[in-house]
Amino acid sequence: MPNSGTNKVVGFETAGDLLRRSHPELVVSKRKHRQAEAVQLVRLNREGASPNLGFASRPFVLCGLPVKRPAKGALMHERRNGQFVLQVIGHPNYGVPWGQDRLVPIFLATLAMRQQKQTITFRSAAEMLDVFGMQQGGSQYRRLIAAFQRVFGATIFFGTDTLTSKAAVTHQARFNFMREARIWYSRDPDQALLPGGFENVIVLSDEFYREVTTHSIPTDLEAAKALSSAPAALDLYMWVSYRCFTAKGQDRVPIFGEFGLVAQLGSIEYARPRKFRERLDRWLDLIRCLWPGCPARISSDGDYLLLQPALALAGRSA
Repeated sequence: MPNSGTNKVVGFETAGDLLRRSHPELVVSKRKHRQAEAVQLVRLNREGASPNLGFASRPFVLCGLPVKRPAKGALMHERRNGQFVLQVIGHPNYGVPWGQDRLVPIFLATLAMRQQKQTITFRSAAEMLDVFGMQQGGSQYRRLIAAFQRVFGATIFFGTDTLTSKAAVTHQARFNFMREARIWYSRDPDQALLPGGFENVIVLSDEFYREVTTHSIPTDLEAAKALSSAPAALDLYMWVSYRCFTAKGQDRVPIFGEFGLVAQLGSIEYARPRKFRERLDRWLDLIRCLWPGCPARISSDGDYLLLQPALALAGRSA
């Protein structure tokens, strides 16, 4: 007899139950289904030359935040890219930004460029979850608030270590992302504003706003959405996009060594170079799903990443 209010029949398997039991390898999770849809949208936008344009800030394109949660008590993260050095000092109460926290600077930079204001506003915290394809709900909201706390509390140094004084490229030795932040969240998806018309308000620090508006790096928000659960691949995608756009000819980027790719990505170091090459190759495969014409490849000797001039954003000109 049918079981009212459900799609099951008592004593019989549903098609989904049968598929999971007989061919589990064919079952696609909701998360993977959303990722596949995001990849398809990126490729459709490329064909139509209409990417969902966002912006990244230069320090976090040239050098990555940690991919994995730092060890307990570890409050300093450092990455290098040639002469540039990024140091992130976490707040003792919140720690160092890591993993999907890297979406917060992208969100802030995008709003700053779109609104052309140092004081940026958005309707609800759920808006950011939606921008990056993250599920709505209490657990994701708590993760988002924790990310903002880590980002808000972090102190950043981005500059060049070729000078003994470590004078920063931004002409500021150290800076924070935000000066003030007021963020709220409602479980009601139809509630756009708090009573009284209050929006989320974030005041960016002078230094971060200046860095974003002076050295903004365009990126595809749909690509960021598709790679939001793969932070290392997202870092590599934004960096390769930037380097291919600025390249004048073939670039040979060392993979290992003090100034190699392994020193600038936020990924953990691997005990053996072969393991890092395998991981790098997997990240490149993900990127090619979004950007089939990506000209980045690992050299035959496995020591360099080879890049050619190219556009990651369809319709963008040099």
